[in-house]
Amino acid sequence: MENVGYARTSTIDQAAGLDAQIRELQSAGCDKIFQEQASSVAIRDQLLAAIEYARAGDVLIVTKLDRLARSTADLLLIADRLEKKKVTLRILNLGMDTSTPTGKLLLTTLGAIAQFEREIMLERQREGIAKAKAEGKFKGRKPIAKEIHNEVLRLAETRMTRKELAEKMNIGEATVYRILKEATANM
Repeated sequence: MENVGYARTSTIDQAAGLDAQIRELQSAGCDKIFQEQASSVAIRDQLLAAIEYARAGDVLIVTKLDRLARSTADLLLIADRLEKKKVTLRILNLGMDTSTPTGKLLLTTLGAIAQFEREIMLERQREGIAKAKAEGKFKGRKPIAKEIHNEVLRLAETRMTRKELAEKMNIGEATVYRILKEATANM
């Protein structure tokens, strides 16, 4: 059994915070520590590497919940991946350990609350949209100019990546994917 640590800060300016996390993980007995400076919404390569590295019987240890997951739904996805690999999760500041019945209960409770919050938020959103439509205020997403749409389709035929294409056109990557998806659906 190996203790695998994961430490993350959002910016380079938080280097002291990363050092503190590493010291805490070492004190918790981590044999190997994966660390990175990345926003929680970015792809966290070292988190993925830590999960990949961990083997059955190992423990993934983090200092705080917000260092591991961006949301409760994200936490549950990570916990599910770990459980399938028979790797337990310890969150030091919560005293949570999924190898114990209490730790599993806490994780399940967090998941139920997250699902409830999401459903309530979606219900409020639907009510707000219906009210705005009734008042004539809701028009939906502003359509993309036809020339941008056509230019995205033209550039997509080159070897340009979706990210490069979005940067060149000064639009979001999601917009690029949506345009391409719509184009393929209309073929």
